[in-house]
Amino acid sequence: MNDAHSLVSGTVHALVGSGHAPAAVGVALRGSDQAVVTAGNLARPAPGAVEAGPGTLFALGSITKTFTALLLAEMAATGAVACDDPIRAHLPAEAVPRNGAAAITLGQLAAHRAGLPRLPRGLRRRSLPYLLSDPYARYRVEDLHRAVSRLRPPREAPQVRYSTFGVGLLGHLLARAAGTPYPELLAERVLTPLGMRDTLVPPEETLTRRAAVGHRRGRPVPHWRFDALEAAGALYSTGADLLRYLQAQLHPDTVPEPLATALLTARRQRHEDGGASLGWNVREIRGRTLLWHSGGTGGFTAFAGFSPDSAAGVAILASTAPSLRQPVIHAARRLFRSVVFG
Repeated sequence: MNDAHSLVSGTVHALVGSGHAPAAVGVALRGSDQAVVTAGNLARPAPGAVEAGPGTLFALGSITKTFTALLLAEMAATGAVACDDPIRAHLPAEAVPRNGAAAITLGQLAAHRAGLPRLPRGLRRRSLPYLLSDPYARYRVEDLHRAVSRLRPPREAPQVRYSTFGVGLLGHLLARAAGTPYPELLAERVLTPLGMRDTLVPPEETLTRRAAVGHRRGRPVPHWRFDALEAAGALYSTGADLLRYLQAQLHPDTVPEPLATALLTARRQRHEDGGASLGWNVREIRGRTLLWHSGGTGGFTAFAGFSPDSAAGVAILASTAPSLRQPVIHAARRLFRSVVFG
């Protein structure tokens, strides 16, 4: 059986060496065996190119959603909100839907059970000129409120329907409930207790100084900004911080309360038909429970997964946009299988 370092090193260096990504960082842990490996350059190789390192930031994309779901679980554990709170309880009066959609709960948003579309109505049309460069940057809070006020109740019992709109709304509602902006609220209640000091919604100066350059089809692209939907995709992180995140997921007993309870709540399946916990995809394979999430922006691809039964987890972050062939995601899934079942 290969050790964690050999497994993750082979994956990361293959992604960079094959030209699939200018830079990548990989994380693997199995029991007490753990490793973080970084390869490549902040931008495409060129004279004087800066190598990616332990402090290099990569965009998490939709893996951000797992943090927002954990934030809900933590706030529920302290009584600040409840998973069964209807959205109307935390919306301004002008944004409350005038129908049954007002009864959608925070927990349904986190588990993608609210019946909401993937994106708010009108966002695609408005962002069309910026679809590849920065599609969410001009979507303001007033736009989000308008879209929520026009929601229609689901026609049937909601099944899992993946929604960036829903989790972006969830983060906004949690911030309103706490009276604190989402990035600060997440840092206070989740990131700082976990020791994740390099996971954040970075300002432009931090991106310029510390982040890998995102690429699409080999060309550098701008970083995405998420504005009102930041809770669905705006976080950046490092390999070392994702190792801490996976360790916390696998060993919540090592985390202070109430976050320990929140970690267990978030990963527990809330519906008998499976599919999603609070934030994570869930599947039983060969007698083991696997939880995972992928993410992507215009210049980055990300994957994180763990199995409590195997005390194992992996993460891969790469500075290249998702593509039809998805080499980063396929490599990450192979690594995940090797670490969990190896």
